[in-house]
Amino acid sequence: MLATVISGAVLGIEAYRVDVEVDLGRGMMVFSIVGLPAGAVCESRTRVKSALDNCGYGFPQRRVTVNLAPGHIRKQGTAFDLPIALGILLADGKIPPTALDDTLVVGELSLDGRVRAVRGVLPLAAHAARLGARRVLVPADNGGEAAVVEGLDVRAVGHLVEAVEALAEGQALPVAHPPVFDEPDVASPLDLSDVRGQPQARRALEIAAAGGHNLLFIGPPGAGKTMLARRMPTIAPPMTFAERLQCSTIASVSGLLRPEEPLLQRRPFRAPHHSVSDAALIGGGPQARPGEVSLAHHGVLFLDELPEFRRNALEALRQPLEDGEVVVARAQATLCYPARFMLVASMNPCPCGYHGHPRQACECHPIAVRTYRNRISGPLLDRIDLHVGVDPVDPRALHFAPPGESSARVRERVVAARETQQNRLEASGVACNAHMRSREIAAHCGLDTTAQRLLMTAMDRLALSARAHDRILKVARTIADLADAPGITTGHVAEAIQYRQLDRADP
Repeated sequence: MLATVISGAVLGIEAYRVDVEVDLGRGMMVFSIVGLPAGAVCESRTRVKSALDNCGYGFPQRRVTVNLAPGHIRKQGTAFDLPIALGILLADGKIPPTALDDTLVVGELSLDGRVRAVRGVLPLAAHAARLGARRVLVPADNGGEAAVVEGLDVRAVGHLVEAVEALAEGQALPVAHPPVFDEPDVASPLDLSDVRGQPQARRALEIAAAGGHNLLFIGPPGAGKTMLARRMPTIAPPMTFAERLQCSTIASVSGLLRPEEPLLQRRPFRAPHHSVSDAALIGGGPQARPGEVSLAHHGVLFLDELPEFRRNALEALRQPLEDGEVVVARAQATLCYPARFMLVASMNPCPCGYHGHPRQACECHPIAVRTYRNRISGPLLDRIDLHVGVDPVDPRALHFAPPGESSARVRERVVAARETQQNRLEASGVACNAHMRSREIAAHCGLDTTAQRLLMTAMDRLALSARAHDRILKVARTIADLADAPGITTGHVAEAIQYRQLDRADP
């Protein structure tokens, strides 16, 4: 007898059929799985057999063949356990033949029949809805995650016995409900008011958040570079539902979604260590998983001590910074992951960290300073919109200076600027100024004669590239939006230009 169950791929890019054949003839028990199964899928034979025996259903004493179609794609993960078990019971006549029609089934089985959570349920449920499935059976811990997708009857399964009784005897399984969206943002323990002094760095942080621009802090140790960067999410605008869904999908594929938070509430903030590998940063590996740039989608990728990262890892950032996506090509498959993130980086001015410090002498030779800075290539620096010097804070300011503006106050201006950008760029499908293309730049970043002359002079004196020219215009447009100005003035262009001069300074 032959039974078919729709299951899902762990990476959420495909829906597979689990075809189970139970030989009606008596004889020695043989349990085989075909269809390019990986190690974890092959091991499901032991988990499925033990679960069926321990739940009292018994394993058919016949030849059982499980075919995972299509056969040319390698199957990975443990999400096939539950569909295989139900397929065997259906083929053995213990479940009605039509019980699993239009149903997607995913879940890992314990030896005693409990259903464990698996990764990638959110994109699987979304793909099932596109395929026309009406119902999904998912592990209880993945229920809220799958219920985010509209138009599906999501049923949470905690045990194999529950699933069989529901399918064979009509007993109702618990309905999974999506999380409540009344509070789209979560308060952070960090606040920009904690930062004393640093008016220029605070201003650059606000501009970057308002326009989605990349930002580089350069300054001595202890000046507050990391402190400032970690407060970027507190002033960034709240995510839309579509952005939260995209970020949650990537987190689900990577196994980072928690049952208590099936839909991410705040923008991602990823801060990998400088020893991170190329595959971990960009994506890839044996299973072609998303990298840090994709986990930071719609959020912040913070690279502390930028020159300490491997040169080839940093150079791999150039394409996602430009295109907003990463294409991971492997022998088994080619995957495209979104990577529209805001890069915030920090670095010291020299190896010892005290070049240009007003109170601490630098002991580095000029050649060592130049070599240290050259670890960051020109093409990568060209893709960073704001280069900001962070000077050491006066010790007296730490005790006597009043606190700066809070994150809430700054965020109000950032949100207002983003709304202006969205209203202006909505027809173009662009989210913010940093993502404007040549057509949008020409339409929305016009300059008067004085501002054009200033920009041309800066291009000549600083030897800036055409890419830097466009990025100056984008930053100037953001500065104008923060000032609620209808057009870009000479002052806006001058402020944008000053953020491109630091990397040109001689050591």
